[in-house]
Amino acid sequence: MTPKDIQIPRKITNQLLHLAQLSPDAEVCGLIGSKDGIPSHCYPVTNTSAQPQQRFLLDASEQIAALTRIREQGEELFAIYHSHPSAPAQPSALDLDMAEGYENALYLIISLSTKGILEMRGFSIDNKTAQEVVLSLSDA
Repeated sequence: MTPKDIQIPRKITNQLLHLAQLSPDAEVCGLIGSKDGIPSHCYPVTNTSAQPQQRFLLDASEQIAALTRIREQGEELFAIYHSHPSAPAQPSALDLDMAEGYENALYLIISLSTKGILEMRGFSIDNKTAQEVVLSLSDA
């Protein structure tokens, strides 16, 4: 995925930021489905990491169920999201390592370490290299 400018509907953005705020001490994670390239649904997935404060691991059965729902809704996998409770909104070395197999998905990272202001940034990750994409809000 090498888009230059990604439009994220305000509804999806608000949902992601809200989910991150509900879990200020542990990373939240999940998938986003899209129709015709426009994000349409957020599918939260439980973080089963042994160290949820520092990393995320999508619950395998919930991930499969979310991917199934995405297909059933006529959607495509658009993005994988997670939060960083105490780190910047940029991929960690572990995030880069874990991105294998989903090169066509956008990676959205929400940071809560910005002194009361949430930050969300998007990245395409390929070959353990992240390239930031510009995110903009839409009212779609």
